[in-house]
Amino acid sequence: MPRTRSLSRYAPDRGLATRMATTMFLIGLLYVVFVGVLLVLLRGSWPVVLLVAGALFVGQFWFSDKIAALGMGAREVTREQAPELHGTVDRICALADMPKPKVAVADSDVPNAFATGRGEKTALVCVTTGLLRRLEPEELEGVLAHEMSHVAHRDVAVMTIASFLGVLAGMMTRVALYSGLGRSRDANAAAAMILVPVVSGAVYVLSFLLTRVLSRYRELAADRAAALLTGRPSALASALTKVSGEMARIPTRDLRKAEPYNAFWFAPAFSSKESLGRLLSTHPTLEQRLDQLARISERLGQV
Repeated sequence: MPRTRSLSRYAPDRGLATRMATTMFLIGLLYVVFVGVLLVLLRGSWPVVLLVAGALFVGQFWFSDKIAALGMGAREVTREQAPELHGTVDRICALADMPKPKVAVADSDVPNAFATGRGEKTALVCVTTGLLRRLEPEELEGVLAHEMSHVAHRDVAVMTIASFLGVLAGMMTRVALYSGLGRSRDANAAAAMILVPVVSGAVYVLSFLLTRVLSRYRELAADRAAALLTGRPSALASALTKVSGEMARIPTRDLRKAEPYNAFWFAPAFSSKESLGRLLSTHPTLEQRLDQLARISERLGQV
């Protein structure tokens, strides 16, 4: 009789679970209101609204992680091709009691890592060649433990669903503009032409800000879970400091290529210390992350 696998040993994070649930509730409520408004404004086009909304949701949920991995140049590697990388992932899987994800490498000098996949069965963990060249083994272990925390907590699936409403809002604006309403002289159609883009824009902004708040917290939660799992928060702090410092030496054109996938990366390709930049950022500041790891080190009795 097959053994039922237990939950992973990553430290549970009630704060993360609460924020995920709250964000998903608010985004779900926003989604229901948004579609309801569209059905009222685009009465003659409601089949198109429902069809586009459903198709977008299915497409983004099932394929967005694969598209992101492809866009970031992830290439799956065997144990023979990357024995040390596989060995590190094996150790983390043993510590966390979770199945091994696919292991990949991206040929990029930008020192970073990311995880994709809707769950443990479809997960892929990828590091760049730039990261492998720069980190010590214990630092790499901390980074990979951080990324696998995202897998254990299903962060990728949650963020994919959470970001869906922004995509839908943009698509609905296009549907309104090209559905023929602009060619109609009907007063209701003219009003819809004005209201749909306004409503879509408002929904996009709200969903964008909600997902950014959740994204920043999930990064802190992944840092915490990785530090507690490995018992070496100082190694993760060292990796963060090293990666952030090395970013300044990477050519701007390479960072620009990586920037669209900031939400997936271990550390953002670009970050800002401006207040507005922090509000819109996918990651907390380096200072916030290091401060949290320092507190964990003190709790664990480390220097």
